[in-house]
Amino acid sequence: MRTDYRVRASELVGRGWLNTGGADVDLASLRGKIVVLDFWTFCCINCLHVLDELRPLEQEYGDVLVTIGVHSPKFEHEADPDALAAAVDRYEIARPVLDDPELTTWQAYAARAWPTLVVIDPEGYIVAHLTGEGHGHGLASLITELVEEHDAKGTLHRGQGPYVPPPAAESALRFPGKVLPLGDRGDGHYLVSDTGHHRIVELDTDLTTVVRAYGDGQRGAVDGEPTTARFNEPQGLTLLPRDVAARVGYDIVVADTVNHLLRGLNLADGTVRTVAGNGVQRLIQDPGAAAREPERMTGADPTEVAISSPWDVVWSPELARVVVAMAGTHQIFDFDPVAPAMRILAGSGNEGLLDGPGAGAWFAQTSGLATGPEGAIWAADSETSSLRRLLVTGDGEDDDVVTVQTAIGTGLFHFGFRDGDAARARLQHPLGVTVLPDGSVAIADTYNGAVRRYEPATGQVSTLARDLAEPSDVLLDTSGPEPLLLVVETNAHQLVRLPVPAQALTVDEGAARTQRPRSTVAAGAFDVSVRFTAPTGQKLDDRWGDPTQLKVSATPAELLLDGAGSSTGLSRTLRINPDVTEGVLHLTARAAACDGEKDGPIPDHAACHLYQQDWGIPVAVAANGERDLVLDLRGVNA
Repeated sequence: MRTDYRVRASELVGRGWLNTGGADVDLASLRGKIVVLDFWTFCCINCLHVLDELRPLEQEYGDVLVTIGVHSPKFEHEADPDALAAAVDRYEIARPVLDDPELTTWQAYAARAWPTLVVIDPEGYIVAHLTGEGHGHGLASLITELVEEHDAKGTLHRGQGPYVPPPAAESALRFPGKVLPLGDRGDGHYLVSDTGHHRIVELDTDLTTVVRAYGDGQRGAVDGEPTTARFNEPQGLTLLPRDVAARVGYDIVVADTVNHLLRGLNLADGTVRTVAGNGVQRLIQDPGAAAREPERMTGADPTEVAISSPWDVVWSPELARVVVAMAGTHQIFDFDPVAPAMRILAGSGNEGLLDGPGAGAWFAQTSGLATGPEGAIWAADSETSSLRRLLVTGDGEDDDVVTVQTAIGTGLFHFGFRDGDAARARLQHPLGVTVLPDGSVAIADTYNGAVRRYEPATGQVSTLARDLAEPSDVLLDTSGPEPLLLVVETNAHQLVRLPVPAQALTVDEGAARTQRPRSTVAAGAFDVSVRFTAPTGQKLDDRWGDPTQLKVSATPAELLLDGAGSSTGLSRTLRINPDVTEGVLHLTARAAACDGEKDGPIPDHAACHLYQQDWGIPVAVAANGERDLVLDLRGVNA
């Protein structure tokens, strides 16, 4: 969207700054630089994707570009300054970060979703407002244009930006993610994803002595020997049955999260191989994909299939497959290492909480998996702060029937720390789950710093341990005389054993919801439009029809009398129910563009790009409310 007026950027206001050596940063000090404001929150998988999209730009344009992370939290825990500092360290964020817990700067820039990117030119004017991920290519084009323009005007200043690296901290483990007991396959040792060191380590029974490391500790996607292989923020681990491992030549499947890969690890010789994923992030429901290039997962080599941020893996004996929490697309996949083959087990790709048949179910960044009695698969669905259960009937073939149920949790914006009846209980961004011998479920309730317990037979929730530093995984350790909880305490860089309490705690610190400003809307006709401008050097891919799509729903569903559903185009008239006082509008916009001149044909084999974003917009219905909503998927100002 190009306009004939220019808008001055608002000042950067928050609680404080990280990665600046203690100095504050203002717009005056950034004059002469191209500035990208990255509005993010550290729970958000899409925000983590954007961190990686921006890294190459920061390296290429380091003398003219300053990226600033504006951390605007979704969850209560994310407003804790120590938790934010740990997240900045964990994700190796080499840029200044503004701590914006009250969403002051967020509101000043009219951000409505995580992530949002705002580009400011060297004279201090906003030139682009981008929502969602996938903007790396377009940003590179825009930055190049701005460099040429402001070099010619003499308004571009090259040189060092305000980033000051913090002191390096050393520890044997660095933000460990998941733990796997090796049992008699590894002398009672434990395999741990040493996520911050980009490697897998084998720990002795004391949980501190590193027996062996797999990976050289550098970011990368390299197969081969244990001393040269590379991972990128690996998370989940699962052990294959002996007979399966003998057939495929590896024992462990690793969720190599930031590489968008599954890796196979051979315990005998330590070698690493890629077993699924082509290293390209999977983007769901690309408009026109069915006509352009169908992704036939059936029969496809799994190493040629795109996947997105696999976060956990677990072997399902009933399916005889590895179940994969595909956090990046809000889906559950499974992987057959023998065939080999990969398929979508459950999840439509929509972000949210919706039960029912697997294909239509909604998940939100599932990050923990465990198998239970009768083939049930339990899932920690982090962004909905929920515990979900998948019931699978079938024989492991493509006609398996999956049903999804929610045990704890109510939606994307509701969380808390409350025990008791599951209908009232609340979690806060859980990342890990395990099934205990009595059939109850232990949950690593990460942002509450707790281990919680859910009893399916009674529907009751209790607390087994608390005051932990972001626990991300939990299991029951039966290696000693008494069973103990084994917890991955991520932000303390350690694994700890805790006694199983004879009497669980009952905690009620209340329920909460994400504190974002509500948009006041009027009942009746309500127009929604999403603006999109293809980057320079790209054009909309309309070879097979309209390459844009808008999907609309609401919580509660009764908020919308008309207009819900999916259709092509980026505008729609909804009808708001006057009998519903508040709720959340859920909108998903997508647009496909390919490299090519604006007025010319798209060349054969042109690179194509999907721009997409999900918005969850809290609204209140009032007589004096707005009658339209305009959002930017990719808006560009002149």
